[in-house]
Formats: sequence, C-alpha cells, structure tokens
Amino acid sequence: MDFTAERKAMVDSQVRVNDVTDRAIHLAMMAVPREKFCAPDRAFAAYSEESVVIAGERRLMPARDVAKLLQAADAREGEKALAIAAPYAAALLARMRVSVTAQESDDAVFVVVGEPLSEAGVATVVAPLAQPTGEGWDLIISEGGVESLPESWGAALRPGGRIVVVERRGAIGKAALYVQTREGLSRRELFDSSPAVLAELKPAPTFAL
Repeated sequence: MDFTAERKAMVDSQVRVNDVTDRAIHLAMMAVPREKFCAPDRAFAAYSEESVVIAGERRLMPARDVAKLLQAADAREGEKALAIAAPYAAALLARMRVSVTAQESDDAVFVVVGEPLSEAGVATVVAPLAQPTGEGWDLIISEGGVESLPESWGAALRPGGRIVVVERRGAIGKAALYVQTREGLSRRELFDSSPAVLAELKPAPTFAL
C-alpha cells in the first residue's frame, strides 16, 4: 500500500473539503505516518474516514476531526502543548514546531504509539488522564471524548491558554474550544463529533434509594 499517496488523498478528500484551510496542518498531515499510530493489523484502515483501533477500546480520532480541532486551537510555533490521549495530534503538533508532551495512562496504548511519538520528537509520560502532567500549558488537546471538561485540565493552562476537546453525553458530541481568561474558562462550540468517551474519565455511577 502506498501510504504517501493515501496521506495526500486523506488531506484532499477529508480535510481540505471540511473547511480546514491552514496549510501548516495540511503539510503536517501529509508528512506524519498515521498508520504507525494504530494497531499494526489495522494499518490498512489508517486513512479511512473511520475511527481506527489503537489498542483495546482506544481509537484514533478521524483525521477530519483532528484537523478541525487543530485549526480551532490555533497552535503557534514555539508554544507548549499537552496531548492527553491524543498521540496522532501530538505528532502533528510537533511537525508544526510546537513543543509537545503526550500523556497516556494505558501501557497497551503506549506499546503502539511510544516509538512513533519518539520518532516525531514528542516527549511522553504515563500518568492518569485526569491529572495533567506539568502546568502553564499553552494548549491541551485530546482525541478522546469527555462527558464534561475535567477541572484539572483548565487549571493546567496558562492565562490565555486553550483546550480543544469533544464533550459527549449522548449519541453526538460537540467539539469545544476553551480559553483561560481572567474571569475563568470561556467556551465556544465548534462542530459535531462522536469519539468514544475515555473510560477513565467517565463519572462514577451514582445510586439512589
């Protein structure tokens, strides 16, 4: 399979046509080998429009949605980004000359994505997803869904920092952009998206008598 041709076709048919106009994102997506971030036996599907298995229940977010999140994030060269359960986005940001740390909590996922992240120049850490490593981030991005934004993620931003994530409580989720302002986090809805909610961040069930 000609993955170079597949990458170009992905950008032309899934990214550009969905109002992603940032050329830096196009170039990064044509350079980063998406097939290395999914389960080896699913590499053939890496450039499809579907969510592709990484390991266990974790899946790559469709390229169209990753690109739209990145465009909304407005990442700038030299900024510092934390990619929480977002290995492909981390590699793209690194290609865009952002200083990136990728945080994962599942060793099985890290077995798949660790080597390509290292090749991309991305620092890695294994830690619970609800506890962002470090602080003062310019940008936090996640390819997994959350039911609601963890307060700890907002607390890890610098003033003016941004979070792009999909909030999902039903069949269809909403991608959102958060910005840390003097008054707290502002929120703007972006587009419909439906990644699986990260199991680790699902609220504990409550019981009533």
